Amino acid sequence: MTSPYNKALAAIDAAHALDPKIITKPDGNEIAYELHYANKMTHYLSLRKPEASETLKLAIRAQHLSRWEVPRSEYPMTKLGYFSWRNALKKRQAEHVERICIEAGYSTNDAARVAALVRKEDLRNDAETQALEDVACLVFLDDQFEEYEKAWEDEDKTIGILRRTWAKMTEEGRQLALNIEMEERPKAVLAKALSGA
Repeated sequence: MTSPYNKALAAIDAAHALDPKIITKPDGNEIAYELHYANKMTHYLSLRKPEASETLKLAIRAQHLSRWEVPRSEYPMTKLGYFSWRNALKKRQAEHVERICIEAGYSTNDAARVAALVRKEDLRNDAETQALEDVACLVFLDDQFEEYEKAWEDEDKTIGILRRTWAKMTEEGRQLALNIEMEERPKAVLAKALSGA
């Protein structure tokens, strides 16, 4: 008999697989980007918190649930527009995964806990929420930063983003971040950001 966890995980991944953005992995296989992202999130959770609860594992996996359905372009291209978009996504993703968890057989309390984690509630006081934040920052640094760094022309802006990312992380998250392999240019920018230069 399939467990509620496996049912929920399969439903989350089925939604990720619908992402129209397809990337090619180093081994040559193609994968929907959001499924790739979810795999990265799970990988870093296994390093950051190997004893993670099922609810945290599901919240980690659902971070970008159906994210492509609400493009950034639907909101003003301003800082306020960005935060409005991000907050709307968190709310939408939390509601979506809460439904998935209930349909998979979880209690309403457990489903609500997954949703609260996706919304990053009580970030500074909840160890699981903070672990999720660490993992999201690690995936940004590992999987997205090099691409963004090439696109951003303003080094000061890039350094500011890196410093804000670093400030969000715990010491455990930072130690894992220091082990991420990067090309020379992004590695140098990160070192500059962390040095305070």
